[in-house]
Amino acid sequence: MLMEELKARIKGKTMLVGIGNAMRGDDAAGPRLIAALEGKVEAALLDAGEMPEAYLGRICQAAPETIVLLDAANLGAAPGAVAILDSAELGSLGLSTHQMPLELLARYLREQTGANVFALGVQPRQLDFFAAVSPEVEETISLVTKILIAILHSKTAPETAAVLQGNS
Repeated sequence: MLMEELKARIKGKTMLVGIGNAMRGDDAAGPRLIAALEGKVEAALLDAGEMPEAYLGRICQAAPETIVLLDAANLGAAPGAVAILDSAELGSLGLSTHQMPLELLARYLREQTGANVFALGVQPRQLDFFAAVSPEVEETISLVTKILIAILHSKTAPETAAVLQGNS
């Protein structure tokens, strides 16, 4: 189901923006996704860390048609749960380890680029400093990586996409 939803939303020139602090356990989900996708997708990749607002010019200059914000998010769900979130939904998440609220970031990017902007949020288990990423979030990172590779024309074997469609 996630694969179909993402396929329907990701169109044209795409930029994936990983957001989060790699030293705070599950908050590393966004940056880890970007690292896992490096060289495997036909999309611009950006690890914006904790300060995505510092990259606004770079994102706008790339002129993407789709911008996907990858971040840990309080979904009120089990650890490792993943959801597609529109900018209106981002203001109610109640979890932010970065300066600019994601809702404001998404709105600004949409206004400046005309892109379809949404977030892919992953429910964290813990956000403690120097903690490892939880097994649940590691599993989600692996699954989302495979899905995004399949959607964004991976350089891996074509059968990967067929296998993933049966599993999502």
